[in-house]
Formats: sequence, C-alpha cells, structure tokens
Amino acid sequence: MKGTINQDAKTLESRANSIRVSAILKKYTMVIALVVVFIFFTALTGGKMLYAQNISNLLLQNAYVLVMGCGMLLCILTGGNVDLSVGATLCLVGAIAAQLMSNTSLNAVLVIIICLAISAVIGTWQGFWIGYMHIPPFICTLAGMFLFRGLGRVVLESKTVSISNKLFLNIFSSYITVPGVDAGEIHWSAMIVGVVVAAVLLVRTITGRAKKARKGYAMDSAASAFSKVILIDLLILFYCWKLANYKGIPVMLVWVLGILLLYAFITSKTAFGRYFYAVGGNEKATKLSGIDTRKVYFAAYCSMSILAGLSGLLVAARIGSVNGDTGMSYEMDAIGSCFIGGASAYGGSGTVPGIVVGAILLGVINQGMSIYGLDNNWQYVVKGAVLLIAVIFDVVSNHKTGKA
Repeated sequence: MKGTINQDAKTLESRANSIRVSAILKKYTMVIALVVVFIFFTALTGGKMLYAQNISNLLLQNAYVLVMGCGMLLCILTGGNVDLSVGATLCLVGAIAAQLMSNTSLNAVLVIIICLAISAVIGTWQGFWIGYMHIPPFICTLAGMFLFRGLGRVVLESKTVSISNKLFLNIFSSYITVPGVDAGEIHWSAMIVGVVVAAVLLVRTITGRAKKARKGYAMDSAASAFSKVILIDLLILFYCWKLANYKGIPVMLVWVLGILLLYAFITSKTAFGRYFYAVGGNEKATKLSGIDTRKVYFAAYCSMSILAGLSGLLVAARIGSVNGDTGMSYEMDAIGSCFIGGASAYGGSGTVPGIVVGAILLGVINQGMSIYGLDNNWQYVVKGAVLLIAVIFDVVSNHKTGKA
C-alpha cells in the first residue's frame, strides 16, 4: 500500500514537472526563437551581426516598430482590431515636418509640437468614427490609409524633401556624449548607464521579493527569479558595451525607452490600461460593468495616431528626407511585432515586453537577411512565414481552432 502511494506521488510530481516545463516553454517560445534566429544569422553572416555598428543600427532601424507597436497593441487588445493607416499617418506627419522646416523659419521644437498636434487631430478623427459612430476599424483605417497617404504626397508635391535642420536632427538622431567621459574611442557613458540599469533591476528584484514574502504572496523560486534578472542584466551590459564601442547611446534610444516604459506602466499598472484587456476579453460584460467602451476605442486609436506621428519624426530624422513612399507597409511591421510578441489575434492578451521581443525578432531577421544579401523578394516571403507561424501558434496553443 505504501509503495503504491509513493509511486502515485512520483507520478503526480513527474506530471507537475512536465506541465511546469511546458508552461515555461510556451511562455518564452518567442524569446527562445529570438536567440536561435540571432545565433543562426550570426553564423550565416560570419559574425557580422555582432559588429558594434550593426548592434546599434538594430535599434535605430526598428525604432518606429517599437513605438508604433505600443499603440497597435492597444488596438489589438480591444478584440484583434488593427490600424491600417499608421504608415500613411507617418508619411503625412513627416511630410509636414519636412516642408515646414524647408519653407519656413519656424523653430524645430515648434514644428515637432505642430506635427504631434496634427497626429492627435488625426487620432481624434479616427477614434470618433470607430469609438462613437461604430464604424468597423478595418474599414475606417483602410480609408485613412489612402486618405493620409494622398495628403502626404500632396504636401510633398510628389517630391523628395530633405531635412537639414540641425536642431531637429539632434533631437532625434544624435548621440549622447559626456565631456571628459567620452573623449576616447570608447564612449564609457554607455557602459556607466548599463551598469546602473543592471544594478537597479537586481535591487528591484531583491526588494520586490522581500516585499512579497512579508505579505505572504506566491512567488517564483529564487533560482528562477534571479537567473532571469541576471540574464537580462548580462544582455543589457553586452548591448551597452557594443554602443560604447560605436558612437555611444543614441538619443533615439531614449525616445523609444520612454514610450515603452510609459505604455508598459499604463497596460500593467493602471485601471484604464486594464479596460483594453476587458473589452477584448468580453465587450458585453465590460459594458455591463459600467465601463464606457466607446472611450476605450477612442483612446486606442487616438494614441495610435500620435505614436505614428512621433514615428514619422523619428524616421524623417534618421533617413534625413521624406517622400511619398515613406512609411509604406510600416503598419505591417507594427502589427507583426505585436502578434509575434504574443498578442492574441482575438484580443484580450498581449504585453509591451512581448512587443519588444517581436520587434527585435523582426529586426534581426531583416538585418540578417540584408547583411547576407538575400534577394528582397525572398525577404518578404520569410517575414510573411514568420508572422503566419506566430499567429498559428497563438491559435493552436490557446485552443481557438473552432473545433467543437
């Protein structure tokens, strides 16, 4: 009898361990995929992916994806909805900025404020029709995609307009240099920032666990928690070391981190942020609980347009010019980063850290294929396959295949 009980206990423990491993693999599937893809392209390109310039450019080339991905996440959370007009909005705002700086004597800061205000007006327009007039988001934003792209080309007069305003370029595309610290070939300020951030994360983990322990909250094992934060710290230090060996910390990184931290706080720490999840989970129940879902939709699309406008300024500063095709298909990159990063195609689930993983994964694939010299047509094939696989994984893993 005792032997049978022991055997049953071992069986249950084995099943529990199996379930635990399965849950971990499911939770970190895309992180594992990112590591595998990065190693693959590093080997394929002969280590060129690890060059300091390429590591730095990985962020700069995908800054717009990270920024717009935050706004797209809110749209997707409301029920798998997307905004197809963000690439066109990016083009229109970039065109207005370029023309204002080329043809007027307005200060660059004032131009930025005007452009963000125009982005807010566009978001208000779309948010009104979607949130309060119940126009399907797909139709409304599809119309916006044509409308704003056309207006952008009208503003540009079908020309390519270059941007040479130094203040504007410094605000978005310069590098942080600390006198005395960054005098040599290595920009030590980047490493100092990396060490500080790594230390803060470690201290927060220790104090957070101590606080939960005092209140009796359930926690992950100490080994799991500390191994995770140590791994993140090592990645931060590695990234900062690469930045230090190139030009230091790009100002664009500050903009991107600011947006990411803001939206991570909104979606995870505020009641309003949870409304987006509630609407995507069950809109009828959300209405019955007293939440005005119209405001939720309005906020999602207004926020998306503002971030698309900011991305237009980032892209214009990085490239140094704007034309009628600027931002073409950028909406697909933003949507793809969300779905690849774990956002559900049905709404109600998704996180900002997931967007970061999805955007970096797309960025690594794009950069790796470009360095390797893969034909541009095949690059589209690979990106489409990755997106399809990510959505299929979401549907199958969450048992949403429609089976009885």
